[in-house]
Amino acid sequence: MNIEYIVEEVIKRVNEKLRITVEASGRHVHLSRESIDLLFGNGYKLTKAKDLSQPGQYSCNERVSITGPKGTIKNVIVLGPERNKTQVEISKTDALILGVKPTICESGKLEGTVGITITSESASLTIKEGLIVAKRHIHLSPEDAKLFKVCDKEIVKAQVSGERPLIFDDVVIRVDKEYKTTMHIDYDEANACGYIKSSTARIMK
Repeated sequence: MNIEYIVEEVIKRVNEKLRITVEASGRHVHLSRESIDLLFGNGYKLTKAKDLSQPGQYSCNERVSITGPKGTIKNVIVLGPERNKTQVEISKTDALILGVKPTICESGKLEGTVGITITSESASLTIKEGLIVAKRHIHLSPEDAKLFKVCDKEIVKAQVSGERPLIFDDVVIRVDKEYKTTMHIDYDEANACGYIKSSTARIMK
């Protein structure tokens, strides 16, 4: 067998191993138990529509509207399971429609963020904080974190393939044994790099 062919195949397989699946995340809502009770009724259980890529996470059949000072966005998907605090994730483009100035931050870090009004078919509530633009991030298993030589909370650059390939800066690494290795960007970022379903990312130091 040709030695050059073997070398090319080894390099190809190594490069494939070092590529990370990229997913584009649209606007969505995470609800606390209290918010679920207020919006849908006491003891209401969210109904799973389908599982998401991260273990234990799923999209629900329930939909809500979100309203800011300048506008409303309807038919916003609810994700499960329920959380300790209600969180609404949007893009910067969504923020212009709503007339709000959300903080760009990691999911769950809600202190100092702005609020928003959430409405179901039968009720409405206004949260004082919890509206964010999610910081672009990469979920990694501990094993893959070692492979990529990165650690939890580390900030890296990531080169994302697409019709308009782009290097994203300020990407936060998130490591947990429950994570499936995936990079998450929002729709604004997806449009910027010409995202397609086969898009992948490469971590750059």
